[in-house]
Amino acid sequence: MKVCVYTLGCRLNQCESEAICDSFLKEGYEIVKENDEASLYIVNTCTVTSKAEQKARRMIRIFSKKGEAVVVTGCYAQMNEKEIKSLSDNIICIPLVKKASLLDLAKHIKTSLVANISLFDSVSSFAEVETSPFSYNAQSFSYHSRAYLKIQEGCDNECAYCRVHIARGKSQFLDPNEVIARALELERSGFREIVLTGVNLTMYDHEGEGLGGVLLRLLPKLSLNTRLRLSSMEPDHIDEKLIEACSDVRMHPHFHIPLQSASDKVLKRVNRKYSASHLEWVISNLRAVKDDPFIACDVITGLPGEEEEDFEITRRFLEEKQFAALHVFPFSPRPDTPLMNAKDRVEERVRDERALILRELSNKLSDAYITRQIGKKSEVLLESRKNGAFYGTTGNYLKVKIDSVPLNAQRGEILKGHIEKKGVFVVDES
Repeated sequence: MKVCVYTLGCRLNQCESEAICDSFLKEGYEIVKENDEASLYIVNTCTVTSKAEQKARRMIRIFSKKGEAVVVTGCYAQMNEKEIKSLSDNIICIPLVKKASLLDLAKHIKTSLVANISLFDSVSSFAEVETSPFSYNAQSFSYHSRAYLKIQEGCDNECAYCRVHIARGKSQFLDPNEVIARALELERSGFREIVLTGVNLTMYDHEGEGLGGVLLRLLPKLSLNTRLRLSSMEPDHIDEKLIEACSDVRMHPHFHIPLQSASDKVLKRVNRKYSASHLEWVISNLRAVKDDPFIACDVITGLPGEEEEDFEITRRFLEEKQFAALHVFPFSPRPDTPLMNAKDRVEERVRDERALILRELSNKLSDAYITRQIGKKSEVLLESRKNGAFYGTTGNYLKVKIDSVPLNAQRGEILKGHIEKKGVFVVDES
């Protein structure tokens, strides 16, 4: 039987989806992509923006016509189960607190099919139960060349525009010793790159041991040929110990910061727990421990209270700090959040114009960053082969075509070399 797991949203969702794929592969099922035909579709949804929800609905409708059953889970399913189930009669929703029970769905279906129970009836009768959010521990990855390791769940912040903390609940942490054990097991399984994920990864704090402390214990235990990435770094919890950990050679020079705004007035209005001066401290210190790292950020235009002066403060900050990429989101009012009916909303036309300005700035900054990398030594993760050419992602997160790939090179291997020109990576002869 063919199964498709379709994922929207963050790297944490990707991590959880990969673990679900792994559980089906172990039972002998075939994992396919969304354009292929499948009997069962599992959709892992996001609720960060209304567009993410719209895309989820569109894909669910498509899958419901192609497959016998569609399982929908994730943050959107947690918040809007009734809306989702109204899309088709063959949809089953699984809430977040029971999402990890999907790791047992493959065995349940196999037993049911032997008893001649239809796929839809089998999935409908699946007795999902509350499970640990850290049950996801995949050893194979169907859609990625790198490994994903979930170490944090939930968020204690209450950003006034955000719905995720409502869906995911309070912050929880995987025991530090288990973090280390799982990372070392992934390395033994042959993965040369591991991405640590969480809802609010830098909020990790297990009995006083923060993310930096865990990394400083983990990194020396890893081979010098293994690399780590952090999925995202909320700025309010980035401290000196985490900066120190980022200096290790095993940490890729790639950091993603949900900045949202550089205006202190706007940050306070939307209940973000940091200032522009702290953002400056974070960026300067990351640059101090890595040579021109790829620093990307999320930024929201048109947040309530954002006047022209506030937008200009943010625009100048982004340009002056030379971010490598900007992920720009026009403000999307979310149900159940304090800003849903804010009186100081920015006009949509102005919000969208500001988003366009920042997207154009992002293109300019990205081109400048790529130009600075030409000729510099770098590393690349070998990810795919198309029409005889190899492709991958560098340590500083640039997508490249790879020249001179060794004959015995394998997908998931890290190769050393340099960027010869935009989009082209040359492997060292040695």
